[in-house]
Amino acid sequence: METREKILEAAAEMIAEDVAAKLSVRAVAARAGVSIGSLRFHFPTQRALQDSLLERIYEHLLPGDPIRDQTLAPRERLLNCLRQVLALTGTNEDARTAWGATYRNFIEPEPTEPVRAAYLRLEREAERRVEHWLTVLSEEGALPPGDHTRNVRFLLAILNGLSLERALPTRESVLLTETETLNAAVDQVLSTGPASPVGQTRPCTEPSTPLHRLLPKAGAREQIHVCPLPLVWTGSVGGNLQVL
Repeated sequence: METREKILEAAAEMIAEDVAAKLSVRAVAARAGVSIGSLRFHFPTQRALQDSLLERIYEHLLPGDPIRDQTLAPRERLLNCLRQVLALTGTNEDARTAWGATYRNFIEPEPTEPVRAAYLRLEREAERRVEHWLTVLSEEGALPPGDHTRNVRFLLAILNGLSLERALPTRESVLLTETETLNAAVDQVLSTGPASPVGQTRPCTEPSTPLHRLLPKAGAREQIHVCPLPLVWTGSVGGNLQVL
């Protein structure tokens, strides 16, 4: 195994054992059995190591790149990307296990610096993924160019709301409501495009929407005020990955 792969494998094992692991250069180098200098050669900073690890994990979890499948319309490709992410959560018991682990890792503990850093690593990679989807559509002309931050956070809020709903004892068919919500969310993004330049935005006067009622009907245009929590996964780079 090449040195770079040994380092990523060691870092993945540390995260699998403790999602809040600091992944210090010294600790990862020791776990991988390489020198600190060798690790620094491949990953000059701790941030570079963290980002490379998360990118590898997401690539393993989300093989292929549906957003570049030009045999489908842009709308269908964005829908498929969202569906692919939600599929990792599972349903019923799997979804409850996933959200239970998220609670134990990030909500129940005190928000110490290691816990916060672990959460922010995952949030950053989730945002990067969604930004990638929207950038590809923008390059193709399906979305106007501009700052996609608003739509990135909007889609993450949708994904996390739907993944949480999969874990809850809802009365309605999750498949039906989820499909309606995803369609409404994609239509909203494609119809509004990137955010307006600073100073041209209109303050929102709409009431907040409860998490469990995110865009319940196709075509809805409700304003959402939810702080998105990124979907979280951990596990071995080369083996089976555990959904948190």
